[in-house]
Amino acid sequence: MRRVISAVAVVASLALAASACGGTGTGTPQQSVAPADVSGEVTWWDTSDATTEAPAFQELIKNFEAKYPKIKVNYVNVPFAEARDKFKTAAQSGAGAPDVLRTDVGWVAEFASLGYLAPLDGTPALVSPEEFLPSPAASGKYGGKTYGVPQVTDTLGLLYNKELLKKAGYDAPPATMADLKKVALDVKSKAGADGLALNVDAYFLLPFIYGEGGDFVDVPNKKITISSPQTTAGVKIVEDLIASGATAKPALQDSYTNAETAFKEGKVAMIFNGPWSNADNLGGKVFKDDPDNFGVAPVPAGTVKAGSPVGGHDYTVYAGSKNLAASYLFIQFMAATESQAAIAGKLGLLPTRTPAYSAPEATANPKIAQWQKPMESAVERPWIPEAASLFQPLVEGYQKLAGGQTATEPMLKDVATAYQGILKGWSQ
Repeated sequence: MRRVISAVAVVASLALAASACGGTGTGTPQQSVAPADVSGEVTWWDTSDATTEAPAFQELIKNFEAKYPKIKVNYVNVPFAEARDKFKTAAQSGAGAPDVLRTDVGWVAEFASLGYLAPLDGTPALVSPEEFLPSPAASGKYGGKTYGVPQVTDTLGLLYNKELLKKAGYDAPPATMADLKKVALDVKSKAGADGLALNVDAYFLLPFIYGEGGDFVDVPNKKITISSPQTTAGVKIVEDLIASGATAKPALQDSYTNAETAFKEGKVAMIFNGPWSNADNLGGKVFKDDPDNFGVAPVPAGTVKAGSPVGGHDYTVYAGSKNLAASYLFIQFMAATESQAAIAGKLGLLPTRTPAYSAPEATANPKIAQWQKPMESAVERPWIPEAASLFQPLVEGYQKLAGGQTATEPMLKDVATAYQGILKGWSQ
């Protein structure tokens, strides 16, 4: 059933939001007006891929402006790798920050703790929160308030080339990390391609770490666990994959693009990646004419479990926005079930609202159903202000490991030392 929101309810929410947010930032409190009468400009920084994803979001903007002709959306595509620092700089200076930012789920707590985001509880931006999946919804909360509205959710899965696996004698992808090594080596010896390509990035280490019961940190006990026996066991699996030749020699720079390109061109049989890569992969030469050759499976299980990180993006509002009312309506529209279903259908990105999964647009894309199994083993990340800062020390350590400059144990000890400088008062 399509949910209908009355104009009276939205007007009431706008009035409540104006009084609640008037002192949050430098923005001017909004007047209590009917949604159709809200006017002004909204600048949105979209961090999606400019080539494969952005056009679909721009199409939604056209629909929004048709519904609210008095609101103009200034669309800016900001490269994801630059967005966090760029927003922090703009928000801190009070000049040049967007009204709305597509925020990585791991950034919300940090930005909120710095006072850069407007709370969204009681505003038209946060409609029917009970429909959101629990983990994406949790990513937008900090200090008992909601600062982010979930846009899309994701995780990592094992993407595989069915034809190459079949040449190596396999009709199904590996279900365990031990099998991953065996299948990768068999592909290399029998199918004329590399078995596995690694992305040398901390986020992509997490399935190996989670599989052995490890993690970066233990939040309830304020303990750093990056060098624990469990985490060490997970990273040693990666070290062995590299040493054994089961994986192609990792590229230390731009490893994501290298792995993705090799997979699309049929030079490697398996990679770890997320649903955001669906459109890109299906445009590759080995999948474009044969999309059924593109397989998606849960990440292989370690000795403890199969686990991959919860990822995704949230809509957030800059606390100093000059047009809060228009920003709230923009988020309401972009995060609605209909909008999420449209994006799922076009791009294969996973909705955060439960009803969107049964919408015709979403069910028409077979990739949505294929990603439901990997999502079942997704592990919620720690939603703490320091979370985003924990990746860089591990990335640097992983690059040294992949380059043969260090081994797992000393690398993780160095990372743990770096974490002590980030997480003040935490124990090891």
